[in-house]
Amino acid sequence: MNKKRKFSSHTKGTVQSIEGLVEIVLLAALYYIFWRCGYQQGELFPKYYGLGKYILTGLYAVISYLLIKNSDGLQFGQLRKADLLVAQWIAMLITNIITYFQLCLIAEDMISPLPILLLMAADVVVTALYMLLVKGLYRLMYAPYNMVMIYGSRTAVGMKIKMDNRRDKYRVDALIPADKGFDYICQEIEKYDAVVLNDVPAEERNDILKYCYQHSIRVYVVPKITDIIIRNGEDITAFDTPLILVAGKGLTIGQRFVKRLEDLALSIPALIVASPIMALIAVAIKLEDGGPVFYRQKRATRDGKEFNILKFRSMIVDAEKPGISIPATGRDPRITKVGRIIRGCRLDELPQLFNIIKGEMSVVGPRPERLEHMEKYGADIPEFYYRLKVKGGLTGYAQIYGRYNTSAYDKIRLDLMYIEHFSLVLDIKLILMTVRILFSRESTEGFEVNEENEKKLEHMLEEMEQQGDPCQ
Repeated sequence: MNKKRKFSSHTKGTVQSIEGLVEIVLLAALYYIFWRCGYQQGELFPKYYGLGKYILTGLYAVISYLLIKNSDGLQFGQLRKADLLVAQWIAMLITNIITYFQLCLIAEDMISPLPILLLMAADVVVTALYMLLVKGLYRLMYAPYNMVMIYGSRTAVGMKIKMDNRRDKYRVDALIPADKGFDYICQEIEKYDAVVLNDVPAEERNDILKYCYQHSIRVYVVPKITDIIIRNGEDITAFDTPLILVAGKGLTIGQRFVKRLEDLALSIPALIVASPIMALIAVAIKLEDGGPVFYRQKRATRDGKEFNILKFRSMIVDAEKPGISIPATGRDPRITKVGRIIRGCRLDELPQLFNIIKGEMSVVGPRPERLEHMEKYGADIPEFYYRLKVKGGLTGYAQIYGRYNTSAYDKIRLDLMYIEHFSLVLDIKLILMTVRILFSRESTEGFEVNEENEKKLEHMLEEMEQQGDPCQ
């Protein structure tokens, strides 16, 4: 066991809650100071000069909390510092914009935005300093977990490479094949803080999981597709034997109606706001090489229905003239100068707002795949077609948590997590998180990174085989 661990993992939730509460109080106090000092209270807000000022401050705190939380800005110890800061700054920007117009409505006039702009600057400084404090405390309180991974196949070992990128939190110090035997595995498990179960056959996985549960050993399970499907099943308690109902029909008619209203309510205003930017991009593309502004491609959406997805053209004309679909890498010579800029900022996706308004796509949902990719992935992974239970989306679980180089099997797992847990609140959360990932380098990693990881995996497997590890 890791002797450096000073606090139990059970205290993390409480500590995170306290840290979040302290930060919200600090942000609310900043608002109170700038609001009181920046505006003439008696003239602009006479009704809020007494106890009303505390109501406004409390409302600011509630809005800040909801937006930061749903942007994952309170995931101290989980996300990297840069991701946390971007999430919090975006949430605070939205909070301050909402607050400014709220104050304008109360004052019945367009008031000076200067105090709010100064407040935003103060928010940036305070959150950055607070993040340094919180991350320092986290490192002092919680040492990274020393973990052992039990794996069932060669490809499952690749999970270690991913976890090695977060050695501030996870340290996979040993790899044990599932066929080593239950007694040997249980003996080895006792030497570590936690266990990772990845692609272990069902019977062996059940035995190991029960052993860890009985002995209060922390376990991380890489879910199989059936695990994700069952997790959101409906509990049936009509008998003394529990049942779980898995309907498997995707969204209900009511959910589809709500989602369609959501799509229109978000995409139409977004298209209006983005129109000037889209016009500039269109002019830039046309001026660079005189080719077409838009790029159309057949994609599959709900129930396998085909449609033409619309994007700004970011590659040379006839980049796929032979009819061969070749995904672009980060340094692909086919990408134009304008294309490199708009791809980096994801602005090439803006025309898909038209697809959403037409009803061919949703704002949130699985990424619509090319027809040839659906056929290819479906042949290897029949479950890949499950993602067609809902409309394709501009953003979603796989787009946020995945990478360009995320495997097809991981994509379907992420997409099913969304389909099986759909709610309006979840959609709002994913939209807020989408803004954050626009500033994340990892989210734009290309296929060359995948090749690098594959080389690392092959090297790791070679070393294991030389040591006599039966990873065949």
